[in-house]
Amino acid sequence: MTRPAPSLLAWLAIAWSGLFLAPWYGVEGGLPAWLAAPGKGTPAIAQIFSGGRLWLALLIPLLLLVTWAAWTKRARLLTWGAAFLLVWLVIQGMAINHRGWSYAWLGALLGDAPTQPAMGWGAAGLALAALMLFSYGRAWRGACNSDVFVTGALTLMIGLMVLFVAYPTASVLLSAVRDNHGGFAPAEFFEKFFNAGIWGLGCITGGTGCGVAWNTFFLAVLVGLATTLLGLAFALVALRTRLKLKPLIRALSILPIITPPFVIALALIILFGRAGIVTTWLAQVMDIPRSRWIYGLPGIAIAQTLAFTPIAFLVLVGVLQGVSPTLEEAAQTLRAKPWHAFRTITWPLIRPGLANAFLIGFIESMADFANPLVIGGNFSVLSTDIFFAVVGAAHDQGRAAVLAIVLLGFTLMAFVAQNAWLGRRHYTSVAGKGDAGLPAPLPARLRIACLAAVLPWLAFTVVIYGIILVGGFVESLGRDNTPTWRWFTTAFSIERGIGGWFLSGSAWSSFITTMEIALASMPITAALGILTAWLLNRQHFPGRRSFEFLTMTSFAIPGTVIGVSYILAFNVPPVELTGTGLILCIAFVFRNMPVGIRAGLANLSQIDRSLDEASLTLGERSFGTLRKVLLPILRPAIITAMSYSFVRAVTAVSAVIFLVTGEYNLATVYIVGRADVGEYGLAIVYAAMLIVVMMVVLVGVQMLVGERRLGRRTMPLGATDLVVAQS
Repeated sequence: MTRPAPSLLAWLAIAWSGLFLAPWYGVEGGLPAWLAAPGKGTPAIAQIFSGGRLWLALLIPLLLLVTWAAWTKRARLLTWGAAFLLVWLVIQGMAINHRGWSYAWLGALLGDAPTQPAMGWGAAGLALAALMLFSYGRAWRGACNSDVFVTGALTLMIGLMVLFVAYPTASVLLSAVRDNHGGFAPAEFFEKFFNAGIWGLGCITGGTGCGVAWNTFFLAVLVGLATTLLGLAFALVALRTRLKLKPLIRALSILPIITPPFVIALALIILFGRAGIVTTWLAQVMDIPRSRWIYGLPGIAIAQTLAFTPIAFLVLVGVLQGVSPTLEEAAQTLRAKPWHAFRTITWPLIRPGLANAFLIGFIESMADFANPLVIGGNFSVLSTDIFFAVVGAAHDQGRAAVLAIVLLGFTLMAFVAQNAWLGRRHYTSVAGKGDAGLPAPLPARLRIACLAAVLPWLAFTVVIYGIILVGGFVESLGRDNTPTWRWFTTAFSIERGIGGWFLSGSAWSSFITTMEIALASMPITAALGILTAWLLNRQHFPGRRSFEFLTMTSFAIPGTVIGVSYILAFNVPPVELTGTGLILCIAFVFRNMPVGIRAGLANLSQIDRSLDEASLTLGERSFGTLRKVLLPILRPAIITAMSYSFVRAVTAVSAVIFLVTGEYNLATVYIVGRADVGEYGLAIVYAAMLIVVMMVVLVGVQMLVGERRLGRRTMPLGATDLVVAQS
């Protein structure tokens, strides 16, 4: 009998430590408090014999069985034993909470109710070890080509998605069929779902307006198309032209993504509101009447397009870099016109990037909360209606759940449409062969069209950010433009006291907390996103499409619903996380991970599988192939995932507004609070500070990850002009 692998022994050690060493239930202050004073928490073995919690005793024989099966390499027994261990952990955790039986029928059946607090690090360690031991058994039985790493990664991702996406989502959606007292009420669900306020078509039939569902859908389609086309224009200008302003274009195109929510909407109001700078000038100079046109669909669409175009740019620039120039050079050799080569070669090869960029823009628009709240006026969308259903005077949680179901339906429809458009075609353009071709220049008309779209948009972006950067250093922008440092010193002053220098500004606490959580969640989000993309693109397993849709669920649901769902799921046992920094980090990871997944899928669809096969043929395992062969080529996707994760963690508001506490307050919640009481200068100067910090971090991410090298030459001087002239 061969000795078990060291990794298998490590998981067995973690499992037994979870029972005999680590605190089984949660400890006040978390893991750091227990490490400082181990006596604060008792392990499961002590809970069984001295705590009277006998239902935990079943875990010991189950773990003994799993250990014996792992040591003797009995695959079927290991699989079923680990599965039963996980099932019992879930059953006892869901059946017994801090008040007793979780369900009344259990109390009627079994009598007096025991109690147990939320699960702690011991239970978490045992659950994770059981999950990994289950994956060992599956791999030994031939799953995923008997590759333990692939099976373990897939099992881990499914477990995490079920716990932190499916479980909270189910918690909030189940309230759709309950009344406000928690009773089962399916009739109320149908009444709320088919309400005219959701599905009304008054804007088409001559009524007062469309339902909130159609408002959201039309806005999302408009923003999805606009962001995809603008993102493509930015990517083409950045990669396929010799414009000297390309570094500035890259910097300005990224600015909107690092802006806290609602700040762009606030800048638009300062410019185009009824008393805005541009509106006042037009009224005084050109006698154009003041209006409120910016409030509603136009304002939301402009704000969202400004905010979400950089995401499309980040996705498409990586996809365009992956298009093989050899194919374009071959077309030129055969005397194809530049436009014909672009239309028949480049455009089809970037379809995955276009589809993913549109899907992200569509979903981002539907889930956006801050911009519609500030500049939406009477134009209702699903995300704001959900918010007011939860926190409004009516406090109708059932209506909020119904609206969330409608939004999920639209997301599923977009997901299906994307797959139908891509079809079963192959988009491979990065293979193992040498590729030192020159990227083809843009056709003259396309180059002019891209510049005509990009340059005015950049000028508009400069104006918007000029408003943001200046607004925090005047008394009241547009009313009293006297320069002042008052807002900055209020937020970020540093003073010297008896004990030395200290941070006295009111914003420092939320700023430091935000940076800590954002920097902690950034690498985790990128790693899980790229790993999931690799599993979806390179592995075949039952339920792959369902798993892919599950990965997009947290991205599709508005942040407001995410916050409410996390409260419902994690405010009470068995998993109690509210009030901690960990729940904020988890919310950011699983909220932002889908962008890394989509960027990874778009890049992986261009990489020939022969590279993987060559690596495996040379004796490298799947993990080594992923690390040594694919990750260097996936650097654009890694940069996208890390950048988006950090920025969204810093700028998120709707997903965390219900999760923050006095100890863990975040920058955006502070900004919203200041803006709510009319201190716009303080809100804007804080936003400007965040923009500067995020720019520094994004440059650091770019330098840390580096650029992808595909062995291609750069275009020599004059090549663009020469080819365009020949056309």
